[in-house]
Amino acid sequence: MPDNYNNPIGVFDSGVGGLSVLRAIRAQIPQQPVLYLADQVHVPYGPRPLTEVQAFSEQITRFLLANGAKLIVVACNTASAAALTHLRKTFQSVSFVGMEPAIKPAAEQTRSGVVGVLATPATFQGALYASVVERFAQGVTVLQDACPGLVGQIEKGELDSIETESILRAALAPMLAKGIDTVVLGCTHYPFVIPLIKLIVGEYVRVIDPAPAVARQTRRLLEPGLMPESVNEVTDIVYYSTGSAAAMQGLLQKLMGETGMVKELHWNNGQLAK
Repeated sequence: MPDNYNNPIGVFDSGVGGLSVLRAIRAQIPQQPVLYLADQVHVPYGPRPLTEVQAFSEQITRFLLANGAKLIVVACNTASAAALTHLRKTFQSVSFVGMEPAIKPAAEQTRSGVVGVLATPATFQGALYASVVERFAQGVTVLQDACPGLVGQIEKGELDSIETESILRAALAPMLAKGIDTVVLGCTHYPFVIPLIKLIVGEYVRVIDPAPAVARQTRRLLEPGLMPESVNEVTDIVYYSTGSAAAMQGLLQKLMGETGMVKELHWNNGQLAK
């Protein structure tokens, strides 16, 4: 068994959205230690140039690896679209799990032939999204909306406010009018507002959260010798934020159902420092 089997995995996002992925990983591999890094000083990644997101992602990966991470989960659709290929080339001995818009299951499951996708502008502009649509959505109408302002609302913990509902209704009402029966969540922040989305779209529209599939892939990559032995133990998570540690700490109970200590990091000349 490798010496690092008890090491943590690294999970990162522009903010608290990746906690939806961490929550799914926690449910499937509770014994796995985790380092979670939220680059909140730069949130949201969605409107930023892909090259900038790529640079952030590389430095975050370097920080997580330097702190013992044995595998990296890019729990951010924008960072996956912008940087996943670059990260795999740069860190060839490291396993990465990224986010891919769940177009394939949506196209397979739709009855009406009309699917809605909620994501960020960078995800829609990326080659990964275009490739997934081209490969799996032949014969299916794919409607999309970037939900401007929604990531910011979720970062503030406003999961069911009037403003959050207004953003979602503006995105979903035109899609409902065109007959969607499936909604794909293409941003890791968005699963936190699934109850509100379901309230708007009704019981006959399926909402696809990619987080459980990402957690399953993480588990598959760990199983060949990298899975911690204590299967009944629930391990601690070390949280980092490049923004306000206090603000993020206040959201953990609401988003994760558990508390934790958040450590603050700072960007210094393009590198992360404690």
